[in-house]
Amino acid sequence: MKILINCLVTFLLIGMFTSAALSQTKAATNLSREKSAIRIVLDAQAAAWNRGDIEGYMDGYDRSPNTEFVGGDSITRGWQEVLDRYKKKYDTREKMGTLTFSEIEITMLNKNAALVLGRWRLQRVISASQRENNEPHGTFTLLFRKRKAGWRIVHDHSSSA
Repeated sequence: MKILINCLVTFLLIGMFTSAALSQTKAATNLSREKSAIRIVLDAQAAAWNRGDIEGYMDGYDRSPNTEFVGGDSITRGWQEVLDRYKKKYDTREKMGTLTFSEIEITMLNKNAALVLGRWRLQRVISASQRENNEPHGTFTLLFRKRKAGWRIVHDHSSSA
């Protein structure tokens, strides 16, 4: 009888450890999948920007009046207002240049929110009028939320170096 009880306890312990290990593996897989989905949004934004498609770039933002962009000394609220700001500031292909993101760090806050830190850089064709500012760059902090359309930026705080 004692052997039977020991066997049952051993099987229960093995089952518990196996279940815990499988749960951790599943959680790590889900975390990796969510981070990859966010990275895909950022990659799509850079690709859209680099083909001169500001509206395509804005697909990475939540189409909401609550979407926020903080840059310089201003706060812009609303998806349309952020789009208008980008269109005004980058009204020529030359001003847009080529965008790259680097040093991306994604921290999952919960299953529907993530904080993303990174660096941005624009490389522009050098012209006489733009020599002093042909490669603007800086850092950003993005708050992503998982929406019906997928992961979208709801808050963007970008700064220039």
